[in-house]
Amino acid sequence: MEGVEELTSHLSGKSRVIVIAEKDVDLRPQAGENRLFLLKIAEGSLAAGGRGGGIGERKVVEVVYFELKGGLWTKLFRTDDDESLAGFEVPYYVSRLPLTLVDGTESMGYGVVEPDLVREFARKAGIPSSA
Repeated sequence: MEGVEELTSHLSGKSRVIVIAEKDVDLRPQAGENRLFLLKIAEGSLAAGGRGGGIGERKVVEVVYFELKGGLWTKLFRTDDDESLAGFEVPYYVSRLPLTLVDGTESMGYGVVEPDLVREFARKAGIPSSA
């Protein structure tokens, strides 16, 4: 599956996904460079979104990293290994986040635009800072 197709699938699928992006999320090739992590959250009554009054679990079960360079989205990292996932936590300040899809339509997801957090996650994933 091509990078942008897989990325779109993650964002528009039924799974709960939190986006941690370097810049505003725009999947169109002409959007310029961007880096983002997708944190897939455990499904079930204790997952994010079902958190009444802030109580509940937001367990990350998969992390995927995509990068937009030269108009192409590329997946450069993926893990669902419990030991590797230990370093990736959902920020408490996640909110609704507008996403521009490849066809230019807008959708709403959940996440944050925070370059420092992307850099921190990249370090934890072993992704070179020049990536």
